[in-house]
Amino acid sequence: MNVMKLLRLDGRIALVTGGAGKYGSCIAQGLAEAGATVIIASRDIKKCKDKAERLRKQGLDINAEELDITKEKSIKVLRDKIILDYKKIDVLVNNAVGRSSVPSFAEHWEESMKVNAVGLRLITQIFIEQMIKQNCGNIINIASMYGMVGQDPRMYEGTGLESDSMGDYFFHKAGMINFTRYLATRYAKNNIRVNCISPGGLFADQPKKFLENYNRRVPLGRMADNDDIKGAVVYLASDASNYVTGHNLVVDGGWTAW
Repeated sequence: MNVMKLLRLDGRIALVTGGAGKYGSCIAQGLAEAGATVIIASRDIKKCKDKAERLRKQGLDINAEELDITKEKSIKVLRDKIILDYKKIDVLVNNAVGRSSVPSFAEHWEESMKVNAVGLRLITQIFIEQMIKQNCGNIINIASMYGMVGQDPRMYEGTGLESDSMGDYFFHKAGMINFTRYLATRYAKNNIRVNCISPGGLFADQPKKFLENYNRRVPLGRMADNDDIKGAVVYLASDASNYVTGHNLVVDGGWTAW
C-alpha cells in the first residue's frame, strides 16, 4: 500500500483525554487532519467545547464531551455514548494528567494518583473491554522524557520558575511507560496495539531565560512544536505502525541521548 495511505486515518474514531490542553490540542488536531473523527474530553467541558469549535472552523471533525477519569460512571457513560454514536472506538489517547496543588507530600501524591495512576488504569480497562469485543483497537499513552530520566534543575536557574519538588510526575510517567508494555503483551492476542509517546518540553512562550537554558541543553537546540507531537501520534494511530506495539517513542530532540 502507498505509504501516504498507510498514514491516513479516514473512518477512524479517536478519543483524546485532556484534549483541550497543551499537548492534547495538537494531538487532536493531528489525528483530525489525518482524517479521523476526534472526541476531546475532560472535566472542563467548556474548555473542550471552545477548543472543538475553533478546530471545526478549520474543517476538522472534532467534538467535545465531558469526562472525569477518576469516576467509573463518567468513563462508562462516555464509552457508551461513543459506541451509540459511532458504533466503535478505534483509538484511545491517554493524555489527561492531574497536577495537584496540595502542599502536603502525602495529600499531594494521593490526589495526583487518582488521575495519573488509578484514573489511567480505569479508563484503559473500560475501553479495552470494548476493543476486545471489536477484536481491534489502538491505545496511545502520553508519557514524558521525565519518565526516563531525572530532572535537570539547571533549566530553572534565573527563570523565576519553580521546579517540581514533589516528584510524583516522574513516578507516574515512568510507570505509564512500563504499563504500556504490560498492556501490549497482554492484549496483543485481541489485536489491540498499545504504545507510548515520551515527549520533551513543548514550546508555549516560556520565559526567555528558560528557553535559553533548555535549548542549550537539548541536542537539536529547540523545544518541541505542535508538528513534532502530531507526527508521532498520527504514526502510532495509523496502519503505518501496524507491527509496532509495546514501544516508547521518544520525541525529545535528543535530550535523553546525552
